[in-house]
Amino acid sequence: MFKKYSTRRQFLNYGKLPLLFLLNSCTNSSKKISISFQSSFYPESLKDTLPASWQKENINFSKLPFEKNKRKLSYSDFTLINDGWINSINFESFQNINNLFENDKLNKRSKDFLNSFEEYKSSKLFPIGVVPYAVIIKNNNNLIYDANNSWDFLLDEKLKGKIIFPQSPRIILSISKKISAKNALRKLKAQAILFDDQNAMNWLINSNKTVAIVPYFLVKRYLKIDSRLYAVFPNKGVPLIWYFLLNKSKINNQILIDWIKSFDKRSTIDELANQGWYLPFNNAYSQNKYNINTKNTYGPSKICWENSWSFSPMDYKKQFNLEKLWNQSLTP
Repeated sequence: MFKKYSTRRQFLNYGKLPLLFLLNSCTNSSKKISISFQSSFYPESLKDTLPASWQKENINFSKLPFEKNKRKLSYSDFTLINDGWINSINFESFQNINNLFENDKLNKRSKDFLNSFEEYKSSKLFPIGVVPYAVIIKNNNNLIYDANNSWDFLLDEKLKGKIIFPQSPRIILSISKKISAKNALRKLKAQAILFDDQNAMNWLINSNKTVAIVPYFLVKRYLKIDSRLYAVFPNKGVPLIWYFLLNKSKINNQILIDWIKSFDKRSTIDELANQGWYLPFNNAYSQNKYNINTKNTYGPSKICWENSWSFSPMDYKKQFNLEKLWNQSLTP
């Protein structure tokens, strides 16, 4: 066999090929699967579902132009993102994902919301969670009844300068539309003292503020340790935040499917709901979490869920009209 090669060096070089192929195969097979997400936006119970072998990349979507964040996003196999940052990513970088799962995996609400996106986007977005906003009231039981029934309570003169709103004109505008008063947006903004999501609970707990409107999963731990706080979900509904999974990887799809199937466990569904995170899946046990009617159970009631609203994708025209309405509310 040695005679086929003119020199010993040629023989050794040819011998390297199978070895290089083997090493390359081992490298590819041992490559860690990576998933990028903004860690502070997810409850611990969800992060605990991620396989231990996956590499978790914390990425700040508000600073996506930074090279460090762009690099993390480009190298990640999977990405978790909420609907507020959808327009910041390039959908051409991702693969279709909804075709990996059964047609009845998603519940009606999540299917309807996906239909509000253009098809080339909706086919690449897989809803993995929905989080309601909660009204957190501190040391004021007299507000609870009114807050349960209507958003009008926010215009109470006693709350002027004592409300912490989300840092989102779109959310504030949507709440103003649920208030019966004339010029509700202008009056609502006059009531506010702060616009903050991430630090709202610290402000509420450590100041004389009375009300904060905050994503529910950000407040669950405070409700357990601070008896002054009470969570309210108005019957007229609350704004909803949606979270999506995107897939860039060409690895075995079964890995992704198995992870999604892990959310069917009742213990997982319970843990997520207990931390303010609701699964948008057509699973009977998951759906029961949307049907709460007892006053003794934390979480939005069935009627609140039915009246809650999501935010469809923003195009240039919608963005322009939103800014116009917001600016008009600044003038007398």
